[in-house]
Amino acid sequence: MLLKLFPDNTKIGFTKLRFAAFAFSSALIVGSIFALMTMGLNFSIDFLGGATIEVTDEEPLDIAEIRSTVNALNVGNVDVQLTKDFIDAKESAVVFVERQTATNVPEGVDQATADEEVQQEVATKVQNALQELLGDNMVVLKRDVVGPTVSGELIEKGVTAVILAIAMMLIYIWLRFEWQFSVGAIVALVHDVIITMGMFAVTQLKFELAIIAAILTIVGYSMNDTVVVYDRVRENLRKYKQKPLRELIDLSINDTLTRTVMTSGTTLLALLALAIFGGTVLRGFTMAMVWGIVIGTYSSIFVASPFLLLTGVKRDWSKQPAAATP
Repeated sequence: MLLKLFPDNTKIGFTKLRFAAFAFSSALIVGSIFALMTMGLNFSIDFLGGATIEVTDEEPLDIAEIRSTVNALNVGNVDVQLTKDFIDAKESAVVFVERQTATNVPEGVDQATADEEVQQEVATKVQNALQELLGDNMVVLKRDVVGPTVSGELIEKGVTAVILAIAMMLIYIWLRFEWQFSVGAIVALVHDVIITMGMFAVTQLKFELAIIAAILTIVGYSMNDTVVVYDRVRENLRKYKQKPLRELIDLSINDTLTRTVMTSGTTLLALLALAIFGGTVLRGFTMAMVWGIVIGTYSSIFVASPFLLLTGVKRDWSKQPAAATP
Protein backbone atom coordinates (compact mmCIF):
# COMPACT_ATOMS: atom_id res chain seq x y z
CA MET A 1 0.00 0.00 0.00
CA LEU A 2 1.46 3.33 -1.03
CA LEU A 3 1.84 6.11 1.51
CA LYS A 4 -0.07 9.23 0.44
CA LEU A 5 0.01 12.45 2.39
CA PHE A 6 -2.64 13.98 0.16
CA PRO A 7 -5.49 12.35 -1.75
CA ASP A 8 -5.41 12.16 -5.52
CA ASN A 9 -6.79 15.08 -7.51
CA THR A 10 -6.48 17.70 -4.79
CA LYS A 11 -7.83 21.07 -5.85
CA ILE A 12 -6.27 23.54 -3.42
CA GLY A 13 -6.40 27.10 -4.74
CA PHE A 14 -2.83 28.17 -3.99
CA THR A 15 -2.88 31.15 -6.34
CA LYS A 16 -5.82 32.64 -4.44
CA LEU A 17 -3.44 33.06 -1.51
CA ARG A 18 -0.73 34.73 -3.58
CA PHE A 19 -1.37 38.26 -2.34
CA ALA A 20 -1.33 37.16 1.29
CA ALA A 21 1.81 35.12 0.59
CA PHE A 22 3.51 38.05 -1.17
CA ALA A 23 2.64 40.33 1.76
CA PHE A 24 3.95 37.76 4.26
CA SER A 25 7.16 37.26 2.27
CA SER A 26 7.66 41.01 1.89
CA ALA A 27 7.31 41.45 5.65
CA LEU A 28 9.86 38.69 6.27
CA ILE A 29 12.31 40.20 3.77
CA VAL A 30 11.98 43.73 5.18
CA GLY A 31 12.32 42.36 8.71
CA SER A 32 15.39 40.33 7.72
CA ILE A 33 17.10 43.30 6.08
CA PHE A 34 16.31 45.46 9.12
CA ALA A 35 17.75 42.80 11.45
CA LEU A 36 20.88 42.48 9.31
CA MET A 37 21.40 46.26 9.33
CA THR A 38 20.73 46.79 13.04
CA MET A 39 21.77 43.55 14.75
CA GLY A 40 24.21 42.15 12.21
CA LEU A 41 25.50 38.60 12.01
CA ASN A 42 27.31 36.88 14.84
CA PHE A 43 30.39 35.96 12.82
CA SER A 44 32.60 33.14 14.04
CA ILE A 45 36.39 33.25 13.93
CA ASP A 46 36.18 31.86 10.38
CA PHE A 47 35.23 35.39 9.32
CA LEU A 48 36.50 37.58 12.16
CA GLY A 49 39.76 35.82 12.80
CA GLY A 50 40.87 34.41 16.14
CA ALA A 51 41.71 31.09 17.74
CA THR A 52 39.74 27.94 18.50
CA ILE A 53 41.07 25.31 20.89
CA GLU A 54 39.15 22.12 21.63
CA VAL A 55 40.33 19.88 24.46
CA THR A 56 39.08 16.81 26.27
CA ASP A 57 40.00 14.95 29.42
CA GLU A 58 39.38 11.59 31.05
CA GLU A 59 37.59 13.30 33.93
CA PRO A 60 34.33 15.27 33.60
CA LEU A 61 34.97 18.86 32.55
CA ASP A 62 33.92 21.78 34.73
CA ILE A 63 32.89 24.38 32.14
CA ALA A 64 32.61 27.17 34.71
CA GLU A 65 36.15 26.51 35.94
CA ILE A 66 37.51 26.44 32.40
CA ARG A 67 35.75 29.69 31.55
CA SER A 68 37.11 31.34 34.70
CA THR A 69 40.64 30.15 33.92
CA VAL A 70 40.59 31.47 30.36
CA ASN A 71 38.97 34.79 31.32
CA ALA A 72 41.72 35.33 33.89
CA LEU A 73 44.25 35.45 31.05
CA ASN A 74 42.80 38.80 29.82
CA VAL A 75 42.97 37.89 26.16
CA GLY A 76 39.77 39.71 25.14
CA ASN A 77 36.38 38.23 24.38
CA VAL A 78 36.27 34.50 25.06
CA ASP A 79 33.51 31.97 24.44
CA VAL A 80 33.65 28.51 26.03
CA GLN A 81 31.26 25.73 25.00
CA LEU A 82 30.86 22.19 26.25
CA THR A 83 30.16 19.48 23.68
CA LYS A 84 29.47 15.78 24.13
CA ASP A 85 29.97 12.92 21.71
CA PHE A 86 26.71 11.01 21.43
CA ILE A 87 28.35 7.64 20.82
CA ASP A 88 30.84 7.46 23.72
CA ALA A 89 29.43 10.39 25.76
CA LYS A 90 32.91 11.89 25.93
CA GLU A 91 32.94 15.59 26.77
CA SER A 92 35.12 18.25 25.19
CA ALA A 93 35.52 21.97 25.79
CA VAL A 94 35.74 24.37 22.83
CA VAL A 95 37.39 27.72 23.58
CA PHE A 96 36.98 30.62 21.12
CA VAL A 97 39.31 33.60 21.53
CA GLU A 98 38.79 36.82 19.58
CA ARG A 99 41.28 38.07 17.03
CA GLN A 100 44.34 39.73 18.50
CA THR A 101 46.00 42.89 17.18
CA ALA A 102 49.68 43.55 17.72
CA THR A 103 50.75 46.90 19.18
CA ASN A 104 54.10 48.64 18.92
CA VAL A 105 54.99 46.81 15.73
CA PRO A 106 58.71 47.23 14.93
CA GLU A 107 59.58 49.17 11.83
CA GLY A 108 59.84 46.99 8.76
CA VAL A 109 57.51 44.31 10.15
CA ASP A 110 54.17 43.80 8.41
CA GLN A 111 51.12 44.40 10.64
CA ALA A 112 49.41 41.21 9.46
CA THR A 113 52.52 39.16 10.25
CA ALA A 114 52.76 40.71 13.71
CA ASP A 115 49.06 40.02 14.34
CA GLU A 116 49.53 36.39 13.32
CA GLU A 117 52.43 35.99 15.77
CA VAL A 118 50.41 37.52 18.61
CA GLN A 119 47.47 35.25 17.79
CA GLN A 120 49.69 32.18 17.94
CA GLU A 121 51.14 33.32 21.25
CA VAL A 122 47.66 33.79 22.74
CA ALA A 123 46.56 30.36 21.51
CA THR A 124 49.61 28.81 23.15
CA LYS A 125 48.94 30.79 26.34
CA VAL A 126 45.36 29.49 26.49
CA GLN A 127 46.46 25.92 25.76
CA ASN A 128 49.11 26.03 28.50
CA ALA A 129 46.56 27.40 31.00
CA LEU A 130 44.17 24.56 30.16
CA GLN A 131 47.01 22.05 30.45
CA GLU A 132 47.83 23.36 33.91
CA LEU A 133 44.18 23.19 34.95
CA LEU A 134 43.30 19.77 33.55
CA GLY A 135 46.64 18.01 33.95
CA ASP A 136 48.70 15.72 31.75
CA ASN A 137 45.68 13.67 30.64
CA MET A 138 44.31 16.60 28.63
CA VAL A 139 44.18 15.95 24.89
CA VAL A 140 44.05 18.76 22.32
CA LEU A 141 41.51 17.72 19.69
CA LYS A 142 41.74 20.84 17.56
CA ARG A 143 43.66 24.10 17.41
CA ASP A 144 42.85 26.57 14.66
CA VAL A 145 44.18 30.09 14.25
CA VAL A 146 42.59 32.32 11.61
CA GLY A 147 44.25 35.63 10.80
CA PRO A 148 42.51 38.80 9.58
CA THR A 149 43.72 38.35 6.00
CA VAL A 150 42.33 34.83 5.72
CA SER A 151 39.04 35.80 7.37
CA GLY A 152 38.61 38.73 4.97
CA GLU A 153 39.19 36.44 2.00
CA LEU A 154 36.63 33.96 3.35
CA ILE A 155 33.95 36.65 3.55
CA GLU A 156 34.67 37.78 0.00
CA LYS A 157 34.72 34.24 -1.41
CA GLY A 158 31.59 33.26 0.53
CA VAL A 159 29.58 36.18 -0.87
CA THR A 160 30.97 35.50 -4.36
CA ALA A 161 29.98 31.83 -4.16
CA VAL A 162 26.37 32.65 -3.26
CA ILE A 163 26.06 35.29 -6.00
CA LEU A 164 27.58 32.98 -8.63
CA ALA A 165 25.27 30.14 -7.59
CA ILE A 166 22.18 32.34 -8.01
CA ALA A 167 23.48 33.70 -11.34
CA MET A 168 24.13 30.20 -12.71
CA MET A 169 20.66 29.12 -11.61
CA LEU A 170 19.22 32.11 -13.51
CA ILE A 171 21.01 31.02 -16.69
CA TYR A 172 19.96 27.39 -16.21
CA ILE A 173 16.27 28.21 -15.83
CA TRP A 174 16.41 30.71 -18.70
CA LEU A 175 17.85 28.07 -21.05
CA ARG A 176 15.60 25.25 -19.87
CA PHE A 177 12.36 27.20 -19.80
CA GLU A 178 11.83 30.89 -20.64
CA TRP A 179 12.89 34.15 -19.06
CA GLN A 180 9.45 34.44 -17.39
CA PHE A 181 10.22 31.25 -15.48
CA SER A 182 13.75 32.35 -14.58
CA VAL A 183 12.54 35.61 -13.02
CA GLY A 184 10.17 33.76 -10.71
CA ALA A 185 12.83 31.22 -9.75
CA ILE A 186 15.44 33.86 -8.94
CA VAL A 187 12.96 35.92 -6.91
CA ALA A 188 12.29 32.77 -4.85
CA LEU A 189 16.02 32.07 -4.40
CA VAL A 190 16.84 35.61 -3.28
CA HIS A 191 13.79 35.43 -1.01
CA ASP A 192 15.14 32.23 0.63
CA VAL A 193 18.70 33.52 1.09
CA ILE A 194 17.69 36.88 2.60
CA ILE A 195 15.21 35.34 5.04
CA THR A 196 17.75 32.68 6.11
CA MET A 197 20.34 35.40 6.75
CA GLY A 198 17.72 37.34 8.69
CA MET A 199 17.06 34.30 10.87
CA PHE A 200 20.74 34.21 11.82
CA ALA A 201 20.70 37.93 12.60
CA VAL A 202 17.67 37.56 14.88
CA THR A 203 18.83 34.40 16.68
CA GLN A 204 22.51 35.49 16.78
CA LEU A 205 23.63 31.94 16.07
CA LYS A 206 27.28 31.69 15.11
CA PHE A 207 27.66 32.43 11.40
CA GLU A 208 30.40 29.99 10.41
CA LEU A 209 31.96 28.92 7.14
CA ALA A 210 29.70 25.84 7.16
CA ILE A 211 26.69 28.18 6.96
CA ILE A 212 27.83 29.29 3.50
CA ALA A 213 27.75 25.63 2.46
CA ALA A 214 24.27 25.35 3.97
CA ILE A 215 23.05 28.41 2.04
CA LEU A 216 24.42 27.00 -1.23
CA THR A 217 22.66 23.72 -0.46
CA ILE A 218 19.43 25.61 0.22
CA VAL A 219 19.77 27.39 -3.13
CA GLY A 220 20.06 24.06 -4.94
CA TYR A 221 17.28 22.44 -2.92
CA SER A 222 14.86 25.30 -3.44
CA MET A 223 15.64 25.38 -7.15
CA ASN A 224 15.00 21.65 -7.40
CA ASP A 225 11.54 22.07 -5.85
CA THR A 226 10.77 24.97 -8.17
CA VAL A 227 11.91 23.12 -11.29
CA VAL A 228 9.63 20.18 -10.47
CA VAL A 229 6.61 22.50 -10.37
CA TYR A 230 7.76 24.41 -13.46
CA ASP A 231 8.13 21.15 -15.40
CA ARG A 232 4.54 20.28 -14.60
CA VAL A 233 3.43 23.79 -15.59
CA ARG A 234 5.15 23.35 -18.95
CA GLU A 235 3.54 19.96 -19.48
CA ASN A 236 0.12 21.31 -18.62
CA LEU A 237 0.57 24.29 -20.93
CA ARG A 238 0.92 21.80 -23.78
CA LYS A 239 -1.95 19.66 -22.56
CA TYR A 240 -4.51 22.34 -21.67
CA LYS A 241 -4.29 24.96 -24.40
CA GLN A 242 -7.39 26.89 -23.30
CA LYS A 243 -7.24 26.55 -19.50
CA PRO A 244 -6.71 29.89 -17.68
CA LEU A 245 -3.15 30.29 -16.43
CA ARG A 246 -4.20 30.67 -12.78
CA GLU A 247 -6.12 27.37 -12.82
CA LEU A 248 -3.27 25.69 -14.69
CA ILE A 249 -0.72 26.76 -12.06
CA ASP A 250 -2.99 25.51 -9.26
CA LEU A 251 -3.32 22.20 -11.08
CA SER A 252 0.46 21.91 -11.50
CA ILE A 253 1.16 22.61 -7.83
CA ASN A 254 -1.47 20.10 -6.72
CA ASP A 255 -0.05 17.47 -9.09
CA THR A 256 3.40 17.77 -7.47
CA LEU A 257 2.26 18.48 -3.92
CA THR A 258 2.82 15.00 -2.48
CA ARG A 259 6.28 14.77 -4.05
CA THR A 260 7.26 18.20 -2.72
CA VAL A 261 6.09 17.55 0.83
CA MET A 262 7.50 13.99 0.94
CA THR A 263 10.93 15.17 -0.25
CA SER A 264 11.03 17.99 2.28
CA GLY A 265 9.72 15.76 5.05
CA THR A 266 12.30 13.01 4.58
CA THR A 267 15.11 15.57 4.41
CA LEU A 268 13.88 17.17 7.63
CA LEU A 269 13.94 13.76 9.33
CA ALA A 270 17.63 13.40 8.51
CA LEU A 271 18.30 16.95 9.71
CA LEU A 272 16.40 16.22 12.91
CA ALA A 273 18.89 13.45 13.65
CA LEU A 274 21.74 15.93 13.11
CA ALA A 275 20.05 18.45 15.38
CA ILE A 276 19.67 15.91 18.19
CA PHE A 277 22.97 14.04 17.91
CA GLY A 278 25.24 16.53 16.12
CA GLY A 279 25.96 18.72 19.15
CA THR A 280 26.84 22.40 19.17
CA VAL A 281 29.39 22.06 16.38
CA LEU A 282 26.66 21.31 13.80
CA ARG A 283 23.91 23.40 15.39
CA GLY A 284 24.29 26.41 13.09
CA PHE A 285 24.50 24.28 9.94
CA THR A 286 21.48 22.20 10.97
CA MET A 287 19.39 25.26 11.85
CA ALA A 288 20.24 26.87 8.51
CA MET A 289 19.25 23.72 6.61
CA VAL A 290 15.99 23.17 8.51
CA TRP A 291 14.93 26.80 8.16
CA GLY A 292 16.05 26.93 4.53
CA ILE A 293 14.14 23.80 3.51
CA VAL A 294 10.94 25.02 5.15
CA ILE A 295 11.27 28.45 3.51
CA GLY A 296 12.37 26.90 0.20
CA THR A 297 9.33 24.60 0.07
CA TYR A 298 7.06 27.53 0.93
CA SER A 299 8.63 29.76 -1.74
CA SER A 300 8.40 27.16 -4.50
CA ILE A 301 4.64 26.85 -3.88
CA PHE A 302 3.60 30.36 -2.86
CA VAL A 303 6.23 32.59 -4.49
CA ALA A 304 7.90 31.09 -7.57
CA SER A 305 4.79 29.49 -9.08
CA PRO A 306 2.26 32.34 -8.57
CA PHE A 307 4.94 34.77 -9.82
CA LEU A 308 4.31 33.35 -13.30
CA LEU A 309 1.00 35.23 -13.27
CA LEU A 310 2.96 38.50 -13.04
CA THR A 311 5.54 37.72 -15.71
CA GLY A 312 2.93 36.36 -18.15
CA VAL A 313 4.11 33.03 -19.52
CA LYS A 314 3.62 32.86 -23.28
CA ARG A 315 1.58 30.12 -24.89
CA ASP A 316 3.32 30.31 -28.27
CA TRP A 317 6.22 28.09 -27.32
CA SER A 318 3.84 25.32 -26.21
CA LYS A 319 3.03 24.68 -29.88
CA GLN A 320 5.56 21.88 -30.19
CA PRO A 321 5.18 18.40 -31.67
CA ALA A 322 2.81 16.22 -29.67
CA ALA A 323 5.59 13.62 -29.34
CA ALA A 324 7.33 15.90 -26.85
CA THR A 325 4.44 15.45 -24.40
CA PRO A 326 5.26 12.82 -21.74
